[in-house]
Amino acid sequence: MSVAPAGAATRLDGQVAVVTGAGRSLGRAYALALAEAGAAVVVNDLDRSTADATAAQIRASGGRAVAVVAAVGSAATAQELVDTAVGDFGRLDVMVANAGALRDRVLWKMSDDDFDLVISSHLRGAFTCGRAASVAMREQGEGGRIILIGSPAGQFGSFGQTNYAAAKAGLVAMARTWSLELARANITVNTVIPTALSPMTATIPAYAQVYEDFLQGRPIPAAYRREHALGSPEDVAPLVVWLASQASAGVTGQAIGLGGDRLTLYSHPDVLRTLDHDGGWSPEAIDGAWHGGLDRQAQPSGPRSAREKA
Repeated sequence: MSVAPAGAATRLDGQVAVVTGAGRSLGRAYALALAEAGAAVVVNDLDRSTADATAAQIRASGGRAVAVVAAVGSAATAQELVDTAVGDFGRLDVMVANAGALRDRVLWKMSDDDFDLVISSHLRGAFTCGRAASVAMREQGEGGRIILIGSPAGQFGSFGQTNYAAAKAGLVAMARTWSLELARANITVNTVIPTALSPMTATIPAYAQVYEDFLQGRPIPAAYRREHALGSPEDVAPLVVWLASQASAGVTGQAIGLGGDRLTLYSHPDVLRTLDHDGGWSPEAIDGAWHGGLDRQAQPSGPRSAREKA
């Protein structure tokens, strides 16, 4: 019996991946890492110069890549990405739905357009790309990988990000649902929860200086890499490669985080406690149950680490 060389299970030779929002930051890191592992990559971005630059870097390193410039959200864009993968490279094995816009506002200041743009790009964009990919992968008959990109905002909520947090929470729910629907086709679906220094984290006052130092080439302090799970975009990319590979064949429906030095497995929502009341519940009975013990099991908003430090 032959033994596969170390790392062979995480190689992607002969496979084809689509990465949306791959022109810069995290999406670019995912595309470059997938290509380095052997995959041909369809690089999507709204900005032509960055999409072309990512694709050119992959080709300059001996890989295969093509750029598709289009905004995600519509079924037409999703189909174009899948058709490009199949037309240029012969197949589709991996869909990474990463692209999305930001429009941060507190609830009472958020416009309909602020809400709709973020939901359309993040949530609808992942839906249309995932749907198109699932059709192609099922027809191909060899399984596949759909990887959605979530956020801690979708896990815990985030002040000023009603639209973004709702979209990212929705992605986790979609991944769990699709993992059930696509299991018989051997298509796995997972959500990556990245935490990395990026233009987005630069808007957080606590990380502004760390981000500036990072841009100047200074090392990220160990405390940030561990306690805050903050590293470079490249630190997150190995998780995407692993989820795209044969090594993760049995992993589906999960939300997994990576940032800096810290790998995180997130829980699924679960029932904390149930109470029964003969004949049903009145408002007074509910009040008694709540103050009689349920209140001690209530979970406040926000990540646990932030609550413990408060």
